[in-house]
Amino acid sequence: MKKINSVLNEVLQKIRPDKEEINFLQKELNKFLIYFNSKSKKLKIDAEIFVGGSFAKKTMMKKGSYDIDLFVRFDKKYSEKELSPLTKKILGNLNNLEEIHGSRDYFRLKIGEKFYFEIVPVVKVNNPKEARNITDLSYSHVRYINKKIRNQRLLDEILIAKAFCHATGTYGAESYINGFSGYSLELLIYKYKSFLNFIEAMTKVKDKLVIDVERYYKKDRAMIDMNSSKLNSPVILVDPTYKQRNALAALSKDTFEKFQKECVKFLKNPNVEFFEQRRIDIEKLKEKTKKEKNYFVLLQASTKKQEGDIAGSKLFKFYRHMEEELKKFFEIKEKGFNYNSKQAARFYFVAKPKKEIILEGPFVDDKNNVKKFKSEHKNTFIKKKKIYSKMKVDFDLKKFLDKWKTKNKERIKEMYIEKLEIIED
Repeated sequence: MKKINSVLNEVLQKIRPDKEEINFLQKELNKFLIYFNSKSKKLKIDAEIFVGGSFAKKTMMKKGSYDIDLFVRFDKKYSEKELSPLTKKILGNLNNLEEIHGSRDYFRLKIGEKFYFEIVPVVKVNNPKEARNITDLSYSHVRYINKKIRNQRLLDEILIAKAFCHATGTYGAESYINGFSGYSLELLIYKYKSFLNFIEAMTKVKDKLVIDVERYYKKDRAMIDMNSSKLNSPVILVDPTYKQRNALAALSKDTFEKFQKECVKFLKNPNVEFFEQRRIDIEKLKEKTKKEKNYFVLLQASTKKQEGDIAGSKLFKFYRHMEEELKKFFEIKEKGFNYNSKQAARFYFVAKPKKEIILEGPFVDDKNNVKKFKSEHKNTFIKKKKIYSKMKVDFDLKKFLDKWKTKNKERIKEMYIEKLEIIED
């Protein structure tokens, strides 16, 4: 415990934002709020602005750049189509303002070299059921966390949890991460009272775990009464501000298993390195691959889709598609995906070819297609009124990918991938 506490104290010193950074943000924020409130009043637009996210909840972690979430709460009388244009109207001709398209367009305002305000239009709702968009619930999330977590020790534990998830690539509800959101980590630390208690509990999850902080449901009723489409995550976290919502709906099995492995490693050998961004050492990986007589390939894919969640999700979807294509002929030993937060991603595969695969053909009474199948494949045989072929995998990973790229040009375009190239093999 002494070693763990020493490590966590060291981590805490590194991840707390500098006072100068906080002071700068607060000063700029005060100026912006005065400007916004004055402008909306002048334009007679019924809206109020509130500060959200980790800055409002005092759970902001030290980073290379800071995004402060500002939510513009519009009266329900405004239609969905009016929200973004009205926000734009209030913002006027501010310098360094960028409009970002999404399910509801929002705005990014640069206020310094590494400081940004993200201005998001939302609807003012009293009942969560009235929310038109997930961001409409942000106000109640901030209020809940600020009411429940006032203890500095708990706020520090949240910071540590965020740093750990960030370093292990499990932080973020975006579809290319499928991890823990900031809000879910705040709730989990509130529930378990410390980072250590939290990760120890998570390592014990085998199948499904339901966490109901406010005890809205009796026994297993949550799994029955909640929206079934949102119950696929390995941990069900009942949102205390809206009991029908799973605050961990985005968490995938793959990401959770990755998180569990990192938790086990940390508990066995506590080290500051678990809280630092890790880069894959490609040369070491290539050496290891060579020793084990496997194949290695590093690819880069790019898209013209808008950077952020849209581009990231398209690139991640393509990466998963490629993995499935490779699995038909190769056994995947290692893999990795890294989105650059813009319009490109790199991913690698370490694979071993399967000795032999069985290709499924048409039913035997489909004469024309049986003839075509036989002309394309050797070593055919019939089983349960279908034709099959045995095929030896005698090609390497690069040859397979070169051929696959040529054959699937249209499919690649359909998946919004503009360019696919092999960086290293």
